Amino acid sequence: MFWNYFYDYYYIVLVVPMLLLSVIAQVKVKSAYSKYSHVQNSRGLTGASAAYAVLNHYGISNVAIEPTEGNLTDHYDPRTNVIRLSTGVYNSTSVAAVGIACHEAGHAAQHAEGYSPIKIRNAVLPVCNIGSTLGIPLAIIGFFMGFEPLVVIGICLYALVAVFQLVTLPVEFNASRRALEVIDGSGLLGEDERTGAKKVLTAAAMTYVAALAVSVANLLRLILRFGNRKR
Repeated sequence: MFWNYFYDYYYIVLVVPMLLLSVIAQVKVKSAYSKYSHVQNSRGLTGASAAYAVLNHYGISNVAIEPTEGNLTDHYDPRTNVIRLSTGVYNSTSVAAVGIACHEAGHAAQHAEGYSPIKIRNAVLPVCNIGSTLGIPLAIIGFFMGFEPLVVIGICLYALVAVFQLVTLPVEFNASRRALEVIDGSGLLGEDERTGAKKVLTAAAMTYVAALAVSVANLLRLILRFGNRKR
C-alpha cells in the first residue's frame, strides 16, 4: 500500500514510451539537419536571402532578419518583428538552412495575416507557462494531502499545456507549408534540394507531435491516478 504511493506505473506505461518517441524525434531532426546542412543549394542562396524571399512573396517589409548564437535556435520574435537565424543557417547556403529560414519567415507571414491558430497559441502561452511549472507539482501535492480541489487545479493547469501543444501543430505545419510553397513557386531550390528541405522540416514537425504525445500522456496519467485515489 505504502509502495503504491511512490510507484507510478501510469508514468511507466503511458509517459515513458512517449518520452522515448520524443527522443527518437529529436534524433531524427538532428540527423536530417546534419545531412542536409552539408548539401549546398545550386543557387548559392543563404538562409537569410531565402527568408527575405518568403517575406517579399507575402509583401512583408517591416520584418528584420538577424543572426543569433546557438544551434537550431532559429525563431521569429513577433514582439520585435525580427527573424533570428542561428549561425548555421543565417549565412549558410545549405539546403537545410534554406528550409529552416523559409519556415521562420512563414511564421512572420502568419502574424502579418492574423493567422487564427497562432493568435490562440499566443493567448494561452502565459497560462501554459504556469501550467507547465505548477500543474504536475500541485496535482501530486494535492494527491498526497488528500485535498481533491488542489488535484483538480493541478490537472486543469497541466491540461493547458496539452492545449498549447495541440494548437502548436497547425501553426508549425502551416509555416512549413508556406515555406515549401514559396520554395516551389519562386524556384529557390531544385527538385532534389526541395525534397531535402522538406525532410528537414518534416522531421522538425515530428518533434511537436511528440511533445503533444508526452503532454497528453502526462495528463491522462494524472487523471487516472486521481481516479484511483477517489476509489
